[in-house]
Formats: sequence, structure tokens, C-alpha cells
Amino acid sequence: MKSGYKIRWTDHALSELEDTLEHLEKNWTGRELKNFSQELDHTIELISKNPELFPTSKQKKTVRRAVVSKFNNLYYRQNNETIEILSLFSNRQNPDKIKI
Repeated sequence: MKSGYKIRWTDHALSELEDTLEHLEKNWTGRELKNFSQELDHTIELISKNPELFPTSKQKKTVRRAVVSKFNNLYYRQNNETIEILSLFSNRQNPDKIKI
């Protein structure tokens, strides 16, 4: 098993991350925001060490889905030695809005 894949966020995923953090800062406590951040970091670390750990998505078999929290899923794919994060999707949205 290889470890330490490079992580690359797409512009779309970064935009979703920014939107999510803005929402959390307005509606959650600092402690909840810190916990989410730690969960996200831990999930990305797991993906970096073992990209095949999480199941493939129902929409595309080349994309995998990791549950970060009950409100957020992280969609990613492996490209050689790089993990490309495609989306940090809020589960409160209509599932048809997922762009992966």
C-alpha cells in the first residue's frame, strides 16, 4: 500500500469548503467548528494514506465518497500519485446538485 498521496482541491471543492465554513461560523459554536475541521483533516489524512478506503459513489464509479460528518460528504478521485478532491457536499442540499 502506498501512502502520502498528494492532495489537490479543485476550484469547485474550495468554493464549497469556503461556503461550508461561512455557514458553520454563522450557525455553530467555535467548538463545533473546530470538531468539523478536525474531522475533515482526519478524513483527508486517511484518504492520503489509503485512497481506496472509502466506497465508490453511486453517480460515478471512478469517484469515491467519504462521510466527513452527518452533514457533509467529500467526493474525490485518484489520479496516479494525486488525490483530487472534487466536492465537499452539504447533505442538506438536494442530491441532484452534486457536481462530480
